Amino acid sequence: MRIGVLGAGNMADALATHWVRAGHEVVVGGRDKERARGLAARLGGGAKGDGLREAAAFGDVVLAALPFRAGAEVVRDLGPQLRGKALIDCSNPVGPGFRLLTGGGASAAEQLAAAAPGVQVVKAFNLCHEDVWRMRPPVFDGRPLAVPVCGDDEPSLDLVRRLVRDTGCAPVPGGGLERAGLLEATAALFIGLWVGEGADAQAIAPPLAYASGPARG
Repeated sequence: MRIGVLGAGNMADALATHWVRAGHEVVVGGRDKERARGLAARLGGGAKGDGLREAAAFGDVVLAALPFRAGAEVVRDLGPQLRGKALIDCSNPVGPGFRLLTGGGASAAEQLAAAAPGVQVVKAFNLCHEDVWRMRPPVFDGRPLAVPVCGDDEPSLDLVRRLVRDTGCAPVPGGGLERAGLLEATAALFIGLWVGEGADAQAIAPPLAYASGPARG
């Protein structure tokens, strides 16, 4: 698969590392082409570094590893190169006090979709710190990490589910793109618990067998 990566930061590094190892072709794009080339050199496997527009044009799938505040502007500018492609949004619009920066309006993922009509936005990879994505693979107590995936276009979802599996994780249906805001709110809650309270966010939910209450004989 041909993958374009927008951004040369930690999330770009962590996820693209898995995809290069899985044999995909990767072009990292950044406003700073030298930084993008530096990341590509670290990734190895024939990865290349270039500008944002070149990475967007290259990929069959494109990862938007961009800060929330910059994402819509970049995607709007790259609309012609992205049209018809799957665009993965892994951003978290979370600000001081672990509050959502979307203010109850459109999610970060929906803002990307509105910025570039014809682009198939898929929300994924936003619930964990980049160092979790660096694990090979992210498996805890023998169970692969589950990755919720939200989007409206089935072929795009299929591609993203494949890329989730290439990280060693298990894709989980998250519903349509209108549910991406729930994933972003979940990230805000989890980050607040993990970082703000030092609490185990996994402990707030019962096992699946008890999701509707204990079985009654």
